[in-house]
Amino acid sequence: VQLQASGGGLVQAGESLTLSCVDSRRTFNNNGVGWFRQGPETEREFVAGINWSGSDTNYADSVKGRFTISRNKAKNTVYLQMANLKSEDTGVYYCAAARGAWMVSAAREYRYWGQGTLVTVSS
Repeated sequence: VQLQASGGGLVQAGESLTLSCVDSRRTFNNNGVGWFRQGPETEREFVAGINWSGSDTNYADSVKGRFTISRNKAKNTVYLQMANLKSEDTGVYYCAAARGAWMVSAAREYRYWGQGTLVTVSS
């Protein structure tokens, strides 16, 4: 598994952004995938997760109703659609492939990590 996250940028509060996570080795289709973020003054935190098939997802309370995680197995890509962005969403967003097939919120359960993409939300 080799993950590459992209799609970050500078947006205004209330705007939307979609992040992508591609597995260039095309091997993470059997793994749960999660998105994490780390703000300027915060520790890395779980944002959203999706199971191997895409049939189940979970979200941090802070993003429920605003963010949507999905995956396209044919493209070996997992997406994070972010709507109604807030300044507190600012941070580096990382995608990660879990050790197993299910989405989990604990970072220790993820084996492979992408390099991160920066999202900056100005108020």
